[in-house]
Amino acid sequence: MNINLRKKSSVEIYNAGNRVMNTYIYRAPSGWVMIDTGYEHSLESVKRRLNRCGIAIEDIRYVFLTHAHDDHAGFLNELLSKYTDVRVIVSDKAIPVLLKGQNSFAGGCSGRLSLAFCRLMTITGMGEHRFPAIEEKHLGRLIEISPENRDDLETLLGGKILVTPGHTADSVSLKIGNIIFCGDAVMNGVPSINRVTIWIENKADYFNSWDILLAESAEKLYPAHGKPFDSGELRKYKSCASGVRLYTLR
Repeated sequence: MNINLRKKSSVEIYNAGNRVMNTYIYRAPSGWVMIDTGYEHSLESVKRRLNRCGIAIEDIRYVFLTHAHDDHAGFLNELLSKYTDVRVIVSDKAIPVLLKGQNSFAGGCSGRLSLAFCRLMTITGMGEHRFPAIEEKHLGRLIEISPENRDDLETLLGGKILVTPGHTADSVSLKIGNIIFCGDAVMNGVPSINRVTIWIENKADYFNSWDILLAESAEKLYPAHGKPFDSGELRKYKSCASGVRLYTLR
């Protein structure tokens, strides 16, 4: 049975997510790190998938949040409420969104197919993109990335933090060894075309972040949606992808 848990050769990584949203777990010098969470109500399914490979949710020391969206921070507040040892590493720009518990609607959809998909989400009741807001009592467990603590955080994580805005203002990625966990800086699956994510807040920043990812010369990119792929594909797609038109949803 394919339970979507895969161990990689160079870095110990598992995917405890589902077909919609990847929730990667990897072993860092400080312990297990979770890359993003998943939608609200998916904590129990993540726990079950972790248990199948001998990892308890209590073993998670840090969550690295690539950005504050409902599918990435959906059960973050529940996780913090139930498991008091975990801490969260985030962009400083993520805090207002986490406290609000709703995605920003700045920017637009990256093409007509993405626009149709977003409208479908609205029809199915997911168009508000709300998620449980972080309770203020948990704010002390959120570690904001800053120039002063970045080196220390990279030591904890065993990698390199990359600031990759565009999809959202708070988007960050994490390079571990020769791979990059890139959140929604890229996307590999419907309704994505040419690896472009479904929603872009700032088009110039977004494609500049592709340059940042390419400059790292990583072997593979691990997006939040879709399977990992060779990073060279970004260079292949960039010339046509950068011509995308944004369509406002509201």
